[in-house]
Amino acid sequence: MWGMNNGALQLTPPVSRDRVISHFPKWYTPEACHQFKDHFQAEVRNACQERNTGLAGLKISKVVMVGDLYVGKTCLINRFCKDIFDRDYKATIGVDFEIERFEICGVPYNLQIWDTAGQEKFKCIASAYYRGAQVIIVVFDLADIKTLEHTKQWLEDALNENEPGSCSIFLVGTKKDLLSPAECQRTEVDAIKVATEMQAEYWSVSAKSGENVKKFFFRVAALAFERSVLSELEKSSSGQTSRIGEGDFIRVDRSCSENSDSRAQPEIGCC
Repeated sequence: MWGMNNGALQLTPPVSRDRVISHFPKWYTPEACHQFKDHFQAEVRNACQERNTGLAGLKISKVVMVGDLYVGKTCLINRFCKDIFDRDYKATIGVDFEIERFEICGVPYNLQIWDTAGQEKFKCIASAYYRGAQVIIVVFDLADIKTLEHTKQWLEDALNENEPGSCSIFLVGTKKDLLSPAECQRTEVDAIKVATEMQAEYWSVSAKSGENVKKFFFRVAALAFERSVLSELEKSSSGQTSRIGEGDFIRVDRSCSENSDSRAQPEIGCC
């Protein structure tokens, strides 16, 4: 399998078996879903079979996760990316990110998942990292209805940094394990109304138990992949050509790090 490093192709390890997507992942609830299909679009399936997906398999789709402090954004990412849950995980300072590698319909694909701080004092830092997002995930706490009330503002802030219509939007309720089924159902009624107003797809998850976490991220990856392939096919049919090195590739600028650890952060606007 081939990867990308400084504009040059290199052989990369195979994708983990638990990151292989061969069928289109199902939605969570029909009340807040914009894609009811069971399969990838025919053009996408054909392109994958013919290995004619352009640079879609080499680019990295940027996913931005936003929401109030302590709604569980970091725990949600850690459950999916590292399969761990830490109830006492410290609040994110500024921004952090994880890169997850998938194989979708036989094609390698990558998501760069950005975890942004929920504190007001870090908004000016985090907002710069919203730019270039293909997916915006707005997170709230199912056990704290006030966090749902703030989701529209979080979405507005993220959309202000991106081109209109360029992002897929998800509204996610976390900490499902803290509610009884009846309580969850009541909260979801309100959440689905908000999701409909946002034109977002809705999911309820639990980072503690892992419920729906993998299904959710597979859904995000599949929708982002399909959109990326369709974009490449459109460029090809219109005579536009993408060059390796253009678009959604990572460039590292170590001065951008706002985290307490020493990991480098991608340059603002690079994705």
